[in-house]
Parts: sequence; C-alpha cells; structure tokens
Amino acid sequence: MAVAGKYDVAVIGGGHAGVEAALAAARLGCKVVMFSISLDAVGNLPCNPSIGGTAKGHLVREIDALGGEMGKVTDAVFIQSKMLNKGKGPAVHSLRAQVDRKKYHMEIKKRLEYQENLDVKQAEIVDILTENNAVYAVVTQTGMQYLAKTVIIATGTYLRGKILIGDYERESGPDGMFPAKQLSESLKRIGIKLLRFKTGTPARIHADSVDFSKMTEELGDEKIVPFSFETKEISENKASCWLTYTNSKTHQIIRDNLSRAPLYSGRVEGVGARYCPSIEDKIVRFEGKERHQIFIEPMGLDTKEMYAQGISTSLPEDVQIQMLRSIDGLENVEIMRTAYAIEYDCCDPTQLYGSLEFKNISGLFGAGQFNGTSGYEEAAAQGLIAGINAARKVQGKKSLILDRSQGYIGTLIDDLVTKGTNEPYRMMTSRSEYRLLLRQDNADERLTPIGYEIGLISEERYNRLLEKLSLTEKEIRRLNLVVASPDAANPILEKWRSSPIQTGIRLSELLKRPEITYEKTASLDPERPALPEDVCEQVEIKIKYKGYIDRQLAQVNQFKKLENKLLPIDLDYNSIHGLRIEARQKLNKIKPSSLGQASRISGVSPADISVLIVWLEANAK
Repeated sequence: MAVAGKYDVAVIGGGHAGVEAALAAARLGCKVVMFSISLDAVGNLPCNPSIGGTAKGHLVREIDALGGEMGKVTDAVFIQSKMLNKGKGPAVHSLRAQVDRKKYHMEIKKRLEYQENLDVKQAEIVDILTENNAVYAVVTQTGMQYLAKTVIIATGTYLRGKILIGDYERESGPDGMFPAKQLSESLKRIGIKLLRFKTGTPARIHADSVDFSKMTEELGDEKIVPFSFETKEISENKASCWLTYTNSKTHQIIRDNLSRAPLYSGRVEGVGARYCPSIEDKIVRFEGKERHQIFIEPMGLDTKEMYAQGISTSLPEDVQIQMLRSIDGLENVEIMRTAYAIEYDCCDPTQLYGSLEFKNISGLFGAGQFNGTSGYEEAAAQGLIAGINAARKVQGKKSLILDRSQGYIGTLIDDLVTKGTNEPYRMMTSRSEYRLLLRQDNADERLTPIGYEIGLISEERYNRLLEKLSLTEKEIRRLNLVVASPDAANPILEKWRSSPIQTGIRLSELLKRPEITYEKTASLDPERPALPEDVCEQVEIKIKYKGYIDRQLAQVNQFKKLENKLLPIDLDYNSIHGLRIEARQKLNKIKPSSLGQASRISGVSPADISVLIVWLEANAK
C-alpha cells in the first residue's frame, strides 16, 4: 500500500468538528491533514443557516474564548443577529445569527487553505489502522495510506448515511453528498461500539412563492453584539426573518398521512432528537396544541432559497407540498429542496475519556455528531477540544479537560462520556448546574487564560483581557465608595419607579435593584470614568448578581473537592469490597477520572461513593 504522507494529526471530516480540530492542532504546531468527502461541503450548514441560539450561543463564545474559529467566521458573514432571552437574566442571554450559508462555507474553506501546517484533501477514509491498540495510519478509498500519530473522527452524519423521504430511501450523506459506507466496518473491527441515530431537516422554499404580508416580520437587534471577543467592527443586519404558524388543516393533513411517514411506518432504525422533533412527531406528542411556530429564514443574500424552521419532516414529497400550502403565507409555495430525515452511525461516547480520546485505542479521538450530539455548535466545541488534545498527546503534554464549573463545553463533554446518550444530545442552559457563572458575556474571563496557556490565544489578546478585568474590579471598588444623597437620588428613583431612600446610599447598593442599571446612575456619578462597553456590562452584572454568584461559587468549591479526588484510570473496581455489582460494572465501563465523575454515573449510589472515599483514604499513597 502506497504511503502518501506522514502527519502528527489526521482529521476525518470537514464539518464544524473537523474544521476546529484541524485548525487547533495546526496552530499548536502539529503537521495536520484534514479529509473531506467533498471540499464543497467543508464548513457546510446542511440544516439551519444559523449559528448560536439558546445555550448554543454560549458554546460559540466559549469556542472563541479558547481560540477557536466559529465565532469569527460568523461575525464575518452574518446577515441578521439577535440576542435571545433578553427579557430574562444574563445567565440565559444567548446570541443567534443568521448567516449567508455559501459565504460561511467559502470563508471556512479559505481559512483552512491559508493555515500553516495544514493540508486539506478531498478523499473518503475507509480504514483506520492500529497496532498494539494504538493508531498509526488511515487509508483512503483509492488505497493511499497516510501515517498519523493521532486520528480524530469527525464524520458528522456521513457514516452509512441514509436519506428517507416517505417510502423513498437512498444511501447518502447530507445535502445529497456521498455517504461514508466502509468506515463503520473498520471501526467495529477495532472494537468501537456504534449507535444508530437520526436527524432531519425542513424543505427549502422559493422566496418569490411566499406571501410575506401574511406573516410577522422578525428583525435583528439594533445594537449588534459580535460572537468573537476579538471582533472590533461589526456589520449591520441585512435581512429579515418571518414568523407564521401551522393550523388545524396542517395538522389534519399530517395525521391523515402518518402511515406514510418513515417514523411511524417502522422504517426508521435510528433514534431521533427529542429536542428537535419532526413536525409529525410534534403533532403526535403535543396533540392538544392548536398551532406551532414556523420561521421563514433566508439562506443568504444572493439566493432565493429560504429555510422553513420548525417544520422538519420525512413525509412524502406530495404530503410536504399539501402541508406547506395549508400555512398562512405559503399557499402558493414552491419547494426547491425536499425535506428529509437522515440516519447515520455514531459511537457510544462512554467509550471516550474526557479528553475525547478512546479508552481502548491510544491516539484515536472522536468529535461532533460522531460522539452522539446534535448541532453545529456542539460539534465545533468538541472538535476544538479533540484537536487540542490530539496535539498535546503528540507533544507529550497533559490533556486539556474542562470540568462542569468551567464552561458549557465541560458540561457537554462530561455528560457524554459519563452518562452517554440514547438520542442526539443537544446543549441547553438547564443542563448546567452552574449557569449563572457560565454566562456568554464572561466566556473570555473563564477560558481565555486557558487558551493563552495552551498556545491558541496571543499575548496581545490575553493582555487586553487582563486590562478589562483590572478596569472592572477597579470600577466595582470605586462604586462601593461613591454615595448618592436622597436629594440627588430620589428624582431618578421616582422616574424609574424605584423606592425612595431616606439616607445616603452607595451606588453599588443602588445597582442591586432590578430596575436600576449602571447607565441610569450616571447623573449621580460626576466622577465616573469613561469605560469600554464590555467593562460596564461586567460591572453591572457582578454587582447586581453578587449574592447569587457567591452562592454558586460556594457550590463550585464543594464540587471541586470531589473532582480533585482522583481515581486511578486502571483501577479494577471488582477488587473493591462493598461496591454493589451494578456499580462495579458501571465504574469499570466508564473508568471515571475522579470521585466527582464517579458520582454522576447512572447506577452508582451515594453508598458506593462512600465506599470509594474509604478506599481512597486507605490507599492515599
């Protein structure tokens, strides 16, 4: 077999996970090769033409804070930007941007091609070669062998991909691309357990066939917040989205044709995403709901294609047409791309360490939908961590493992490798017990020092963060000293319907009132320094939510005590007397790195944790 090249890191897949993995490893000094079945699908957005959303926006900002690329590219090609959940507290504020789908792909592809240490190749990988339970090469469909010290699998929905539309099915990747048909068998041969999952996407429709006068226009924010902490100049909104709803006629059409839906005809093998169900699944599960939201979103500025968010389906094409034309504003709609479901192979993520390296195969990593997740942002986050850790393994350095208190990325990966998943995993703010600390606005404070330490953040950017933190703390100290008199403060408090004061009050105390903002206290503070907007934001949040933040920090301290009690990776739990049989089985399967991780394994009880604590104390040496 001909050897075509020798690399430190080989990345299989050019989607959002593969892109971040390849860029990170190359920027850390490794020689990297990234394979994609089609270079026209690199950085593709096969489902929704958007980045971010609830909790997902947090992931994008964390990716950027660590030195990843998704946020920067989104800022360069967005066509509408909106901060979601602004009526709620800052813990759940999440950015979401509509992007120009084609320009996003082109920008990603350009950045890959211009990256030093990185070769980008169009090829299907059909085999991963191992020796002594360690990877050493990958093999292309044409028989070329690429030697590699580490390999990252980021195959998305391509592994044995199968498209389903009513009774019709074909082997295919997303968007009509070729599937990866042979790699699954190779993975099984080297001992990797695979699962079968399903996801889907709505139809794409022609803008000229839509009556927007019957819909509600959804505008972007007037004040645009970029995803990347490095973006200094941001463009403006260039497009609108539109809101309409399904109705009783739509629902009846779906009910009348459920027997023709693969999901209900028994032809679907894979498990679908609970939190992103098809429209037929919504109608069945939420029988009493009279209507469901449908957002009509542009695919780009230079195309008439629009995306119908909220009506994902695998119903037959004739039913799709009837269903769409029953909706207000879509009476004469023309479908450009038919909606479909796609089944694909992925791995059981409990086979992975927190570094995303496989436990039984040294140097082999998994990332993205291959690990059982759903969504571009979850994929990119895993890709970044896998790329970092593949590079660090090559360089003989300790793996980077973020814990649950450090970021949504840590929560995402810990959930996957500790609990596993029996359906496509989607990130949500409710999954994090520390969400008040893990806000999208402070991702740089939490993770940029880590990005700097590992080598993905420049010294200039790190110093800018230190300056921001210094200004924030200095201003908080100053506001603790500035006192406003009743005569000065009460007219302002009355204006904003806040209770009057009888004696002088520190401005920091005023800021704790929900209705009072940092900006509203400006007239009471003639010595206020001119500060950057992001500093003002942090000052207000840290003062206003100090009590809640301090309480959560105390919870983190308790969490860290268990996380810092490390367990040997090669420990045989059958040798520990007092553990229940189920606990021994689960612990031997997961091989937790700490007592904290062990406590989160399903089937491991508090009594089992007590036994492990006693064992650790007895074997402290």
